[in-house]
Amino acid sequence: MDQDPVVTWALRMGDNALILGHRLSEWCGHAPALEEDIATANTALDLIGQCRMWLQLAGDAEGRGRSADDLAYLRDAGAFRNLLLVERPNGDYGHTIMRQFLFDAFHLEALEAAEGSTDSRIAGIAAKARKEVAYHLERSSDLVIRLGDGSDDSAARMRAALDALWPFTGEMFVDDDADRAAADAGVAVLPSSLREGWDATVTEVLAEARLDSPGEVWQQGVTGRGGGRRGVHSEHLGGLLAQMQFLQRAYPGARW
Repeated sequence: MDQDPVVTWALRMGDNALILGHRLSEWCGHAPALEEDIATANTALDLIGQCRMWLQLAGDAEGRGRSADDLAYLRDAGAFRNLLLVERPNGDYGHTIMRQFLFDAFHLEALEAAEGSTDSRIAGIAAKARKEVAYHLERSSDLVIRLGDGSDDSAARMRAALDALWPFTGEMFVDDDADRAAADAGVAVLPSSLREGWDATVTEVLAEARLDSPGEVWQQGVTGRGGGRRGVHSEHLGGLLAQMQFLQRAYPGARW
């Protein structure tokens, strides 16, 4: 990967926010309670707003005249740089909440570190996004605890969600050449340096939720050239993009 480290890093952050925001938007009108429907939709909107800032930065930095909309709606799956975790299907609501919690804990660590970036544009976006993501983590942590330490049924669903999603967490902390270039330039820290903080948050919340960590298990996208951050995605991203990009693909340049 020989892109400007600012472009690569902004695409990875923007694509995470875009794809997870779209996944959460799929719950609109279908969440198990009215309050959850509104809260989930608001979280999706926060992430889409953050995505717009990151993708606009990526478009400006690459200098090819592509807007945030172009990057969101006119790229094929192989050009997306999001984590495999965020493209996982929603599953039941417990599954959605567990995915959100595992990502929120990582996202907050990444944004807090990015506030110290030597690139003022990255530092500025991170400072704006961090406040929203701190609230996202507070909410998802609370729900993981309430559902994990809730009824037999809710606890079983949260254990199943944790076991299913845990193999997708290792990818968040893999350093590659693009990360090392970004770290050398002072643009961002190495993903591996975020692991300790994530571990502490996740361990504390899972203990309070009375959920056992799956521990060391085989991880997706951490070896070779695989992984969503390198553009190697699961079959689920194609279906998501087909829905998300339909209007711009069918009617290029369409405007409200």
